[in-house]
Amino acid sequence: MERDEFVIELSADQALMLSDWLYRVQMTDLSRLVDDPAVWSPLHKIAGTLDKTLPWLFAPDYAERLAAARARLTPDDLEEPTDRS
Repeated sequence: MERDEFVIELSADQALMLSDWLYRVQMTDLSRLVDDPAVWSPLHKIAGTLDKTLPWLFAPDYAERLAAARARLTPDDLEEPTDRS
């Protein structure tokens, strides 16, 4: 049986990080990153859905929330190295 729609579940942290990334990608030359214009439609749909449902996008502490989500989602072995000087 074919499905007409799909549901993707994300944690709040995942949704916030994906929303931020999609925003940054859309503010650049999208055609340089996504070479198939047919992919733009689902990307815009996901970004729009996230924009409408995330309550923190315009919160004064957005940057702190984003940094905290990034820290929780980054595997320990992929964290940026600290300055060792």
